[in-house]
Amino acid sequence: MNPPSFRQVFPLGTHLCREPMPSMSEMKRDMTILKQQGFNLIKLQENWMLDEPREGACDFSRYEELIAHAATLDLGIYLGLTCEQAPHWLYEKHPDCRMIGRNGQPVMYEAPTTLPADGKPGPCYDHPGAMADQLRFISRLVQTLGRYENLVIWNTWQEIGYWAEGLVGHAVCFCPHTLAAFHRWLNTCHGDLDTLNRSWNTRYPGWEAILPSRAPGARQPQAVDIQWQTFMDNIQIGSILKARATAIRAADPLKRPVFAHKGVPSFASGQDWNHARCQDFLGSSCYPAWGCGNPWDDGYQRPFTREHALLMEAWSSVVYGYDAIRSANPGQGHAGGGPIWAAEFQGGPVSIGFHKGRVPSTEDMRRWMLSAVSSGVTAISFWVTRAEIMAAEQNGFSLLDSTGDTTLRLAEAGRIGRALNTHADLFAQPTLQPARVGILANEANFQLCMHLAQGGDNLAYSTRGWHRLLWESNIPVDLLSADHDLDHAAQYAALILPFPLSLSESLACKLAAYVEAGGHLISEAAPGRINEAGICNRGELSPSLAALFGVRQTGFAMVREPDNGSRWSPPERTWGEYLDAQMLAGAGPLSGHSLRANVYRQTFDCLAGAESVLFAGDAVAGTRRQVGKGQAWLLGTYVGHSGTAYRDPAIHAAIHALLAACGVQPEHDGRLILRKRVTPGKEAWLLTNPTGEPVTETLSIAGWNRADALFGNPMQRRGNALTVTVQPLDVAVVIVQ
Repeated sequence: MNPPSFRQVFPLGTHLCREPMPSMSEMKRDMTILKQQGFNLIKLQENWMLDEPREGACDFSRYEELIAHAATLDLGIYLGLTCEQAPHWLYEKHPDCRMIGRNGQPVMYEAPTTLPADGKPGPCYDHPGAMADQLRFISRLVQTLGRYENLVIWNTWQEIGYWAEGLVGHAVCFCPHTLAAFHRWLNTCHGDLDTLNRSWNTRYPGWEAILPSRAPGARQPQAVDIQWQTFMDNIQIGSILKARATAIRAADPLKRPVFAHKGVPSFASGQDWNHARCQDFLGSSCYPAWGCGNPWDDGYQRPFTREHALLMEAWSSVVYGYDAIRSANPGQGHAGGGPIWAAEFQGGPVSIGFHKGRVPSTEDMRRWMLSAVSSGVTAISFWVTRAEIMAAEQNGFSLLDSTGDTTLRLAEAGRIGRALNTHADLFAQPTLQPARVGILANEANFQLCMHLAQGGDNLAYSTRGWHRLLWESNIPVDLLSADHDLDHAAQYAALILPFPLSLSESLACKLAAYVEAGGHLISEAAPGRINEAGICNRGELSPSLAALFGVRQTGFAMVREPDNGSRWSPPERTWGEYLDAQMLAGAGPLSGHSLRANVYRQTFDCLAGAESVLFAGDAVAGTRRQVGKGQAWLLGTYVGHSGTAYRDPAIHAAIHALLAACGVQPEHDGRLILRKRVTPGKEAWLLTNPTGEPVTETLSIAGWNRADALFGNPMQRRGNALTVTVQPLDVAVVIVQ
């Protein structure tokens, strides 16, 4: 069998098993069942500890037998590495390759199986001996299994990260090898020690004196700890990803794609952009029924109501998650673009310990899968085929139960996959309609906020809320990285800066250039209040952005939540800390509209041509300024929170007016949410009904000769009008040609 290209078919797969493996006969029988249901891909998860229990004694025969059997069924193989589950001999050979925790003690943990957490945190691969042995093993694995032509893709890290604080109680790694790598990176970034000291306002006598804090408790927003976490999250993990990808490429005779995947995206951060560039692309897991949104959300009260829970699963867990991963991959959002893999997708009930979640219905499978497709996903691989046999995840997650040859959820997943593959030209390639609005993620701001009390939660919440406001407004959106995407920012009519507390002057200048060239920059309150080294700017704004917006701050105060709520508001220390809950009144292009003041209210004096667009009484709380060919908008509060908390139709109306003033109109004017997959002469229109009742709406199909419902949704064409009915909390797909 020639290796099928993931660009020629929509890969619909499932993880066959995790260690310990069931019997070969059971797995081969399950392969046949999957093939009959229309699946075309099987994932095998490799485990270093089990495959090389003694140094040099590698045994890949189980994988070879399964891969060869898959070839007889015309099934492709997706092969994932589990190098965090390292063999015992590695620690004996290199006693100092154990990670060092914040407490200064080595992490004395060797995962005997893939549970829990696929062997995380594992050894420290900054240790040169451990790295060399890992790469030698990878090369041998690839040379052996790469002979099979039906192996189509490699995955180097299952759910990237160490998760050490949760698994072993301490952050990692503070070993000499990682600290030396940190010092080398700082030297590269700053050039010399004197420059670093001036930037950080410190007096370090030498590189070896720069040490991250090991104090227990909360992170502190000081430069050394911000930069340490930036290094660990982006550079250190990135170096492991790059080394594994390089070893695979060197050993693979067919040069198949190499990727890795996240457990969940790093929302509001730039980490996923950095990880995506360490191999061919980045994927993500997706377990929609693992949670029900954010505790600050409207509707987050147990017992959850059905409609709220199902909508949160589809939007927050699936659409938002895969919009983030899609946006982070190289080429996304502009010319070109690579695949977007749902690398682990929920196939059965979430089961942790003795807590079993609901068994997904056929409606769940359809909603989740098509929601992922509406965000640009080009491949789905379910976790897992047959019910989990390990006690920690007993009988959970699977498409098949512990016994039996079919389930309704398996049959529905196969039905949807077969339908998608009838239009693989649309669904197996990155064909999502380009967006005209971007939400900017800034890793420096993320790290500052994560080290600041009340910072990280508010940044993530505002970013997520903006996404929902735009999704519900039928305005396609990408998430952008300040470090990777500003070179093509001109394709976006508007860029949104959520909760931008920390912002460098160099980034401020790039944003000003975007505006001068014709873009619309929409910033929430206090942009650049703190610089990237954790030092507050005088005037409480970035100097460059204060000039861009043409303002001077006159006030910055916390504001109460409606009805004295306490979702995000810290308890007041004394009288007078909070302003009363309030709506900000629109003026000029926002005349007749209002926005809620969330978290803080910032007020301004208008200078240098700035125009007032929001008022708090007589005080200016929002401005717009024409700069070159574009406009700079400064909103004196955190509007994104209104996307998911204290929701009000007035907020959506104000967002429509704001984006209209930036030249952006909705893709569709109605309650159905429309997203498109586009190729020349052919499109897929994915229509999501986010409500609890059937919705019938009419769309224009002027210029299209033919319209077909992929899954038989009721629809009727009269001339250039297509009337479609979508059931509650469902997704319809219309193919127009």
